[in-house]
Amino acid sequence: MNKQKRIYLAIGIAMLLMFALLITPRNMKPNTNDLSGLSLPSPPSERVIPKVMNDIIYKEEEWTTNFTHDGAIIKNGDWYYVYSTDYMVGAPPTPGIQIRKSKDLIHWEFVGRVFDQVSNEAWEWTGGTTYWAPNVVEMNDKFYLYYSVSSVGKRTSYIGLATSDSLEGPWKDEGAVFKTQEGDEYTVNAIDPDITFDTEGQPWMVYGSYFGGIFITKMDPQTGKLEDPTAEGTLIAQRKNMSYGIEAPEIIYNPDTEYYYLTVSYEWLEDTYNVRTARSKNITGPYLDFNENDMVDSSDDSFDTGNKIVGSYAFGKDSGWIGTGHNGLLEDDGNYYLIHQARAGEELFWSHLHVRKIVWTEDGWPVVSPERYAGEKEQKIEERHIIGDWEQILLPRYDDTMQISRKLTFLSNGKIEDESGKSNWELSGDNTLTLSIYDPGVAPEDYWDYTIKVLPGWDWENWNETLVFTGMNEEGTALWGKKQNKGE
Repeated sequence: MNKQKRIYLAIGIAMLLMFALLITPRNMKPNTNDLSGLSLPSPPSERVIPKVMNDIIYKEEEWTTNFTHDGAIIKNGDWYYVYSTDYMVGAPPTPGIQIRKSKDLIHWEFVGRVFDQVSNEAWEWTGGTTYWAPNVVEMNDKFYLYYSVSSVGKRTSYIGLATSDSLEGPWKDEGAVFKTQEGDEYTVNAIDPDITFDTEGQPWMVYGSYFGGIFITKMDPQTGKLEDPTAEGTLIAQRKNMSYGIEAPEIIYNPDTEYYYLTVSYEWLEDTYNVRTARSKNITGPYLDFNENDMVDSSDDSFDTGNKIVGSYAFGKDSGWIGTGHNGLLEDDGNYYLIHQARAGEELFWSHLHVRKIVWTEDGWPVVSPERYAGEKEQKIEERHIIGDWEQILLPRYDDTMQISRKLTFLSNGKIEDESGKSNWELSGDNTLTLSIYDPGVAPEDYWDYTIKVLPGWDWENWNETLVFTGMNEEGTALWGKKQNKGE
């Protein structure tokens, strides 16, 4: 080979090496949008569902999730039913508890109402003209519907009962279950009833609000009314005074953990509403949160009681949701769900029904998906699915304002991208993710340690399938996440 050919060959090899160096990082970079091999939810509808639709205000057949407030959920056969408070935007609501139904917890149709006006007995006691906060259970081969009528801002309230052979009615009013009024001997406010059953099948009513807190009292399973009509029951949750909001109790039992779980809503329903939870081995309490704080807390620190599992939030540039509270709970063949109302970030009076899947931490605490339910199921997640950019939302117990998402990036080497280079992630089991976030001088031993569950979800803000995560750190503070799945 002559000298000129050797020069050309050397130049060619050098150019190939330079080209390889230029393309290698790109070729070796992990696919950050890899969701292959996962069973992902389908779109909930053909197009994005607006939060505000002024053209449907007087079209009840098109309400779907719109105008749902204080919802309670029950399943019968193939159908899920939600019963909710009289509520609408732009005009006075038609009296009567609203009924919706669905076969998949995703697509809802408006059925109608229970009654068309408040009973004379409830009106004469309270002066109220609308129904609030219903609850429905099945006993004695029929359905028992509990409702509230109240004087706004007073303890003059009425919990009533109606019965029916069908969840769609007709309903027969059975009169009062419990009544309270200003100046009586009771502490509780007769509002927001939830009927729950202990492990022996005994029914209990948990109820109450701002005034005096949350109580639980035993029911007569034959009549559906109180075993002792004069007994307000046992106090199980309380805050300092009327400036510290607490209401909307629900209790559900998980046989796998052998705990009863109490949920309540804190703060004001139009904006800072949020859902807290605690648990007990006994249905009458005491109910303790992750940090073993008793839910009966009349101190200035009661803002810090209860694990906050749902709060006002916004992902990315979306207007988000506020007033995320007054939840209902459902167990369905070993799967658990939480429903709640949520108000549109751009129009606080426009309320929707949200349904979220509950997943359980390894130490037996319920946490909920950061995205509304779209049919997703927990399944095995691979490390390749985790790598990429995510949006994270922290739900601090001490701040109930809207929480805005921040970027979180998982690198392929098990590192979390930040200035310190000391934060890490690790996937274990089928779908458990542990995060160690370096925060020197603030976090316990300088690290926030989160144990979270990863599962598929539907990105309602960007309208595509994605992954989400939910869990808590060593202080019981919840963290939500959503992968930025932009497709290929």
